[in-house]
Amino acid sequence: MAMMLGALYRALLDGKVPEEQARKAAEEVAGYDSRLSSVERDLTVLKWMVGTNVALTLFVLGKVW
Repeated sequence: MAMMLGALYRALLDGKVPEEQARKAAEEVAGYDSRLSSVERDLTVLKWMVGTNVALTLFVLGKVW
């Protein structure tokens, strides 16, 4: 079974959604959550790379002038 968000699954069941549909919906949302976490990690790395590049560029420009 794929990863699933338990709280969402229980909420859907409490809302009288059929069990199969609730399970599929919870699994699909969990997949999106996982992909979003991956994008956030990549964005953090890119922020550090840009910051380092700007700092080194300013350092080099300071040495040239």
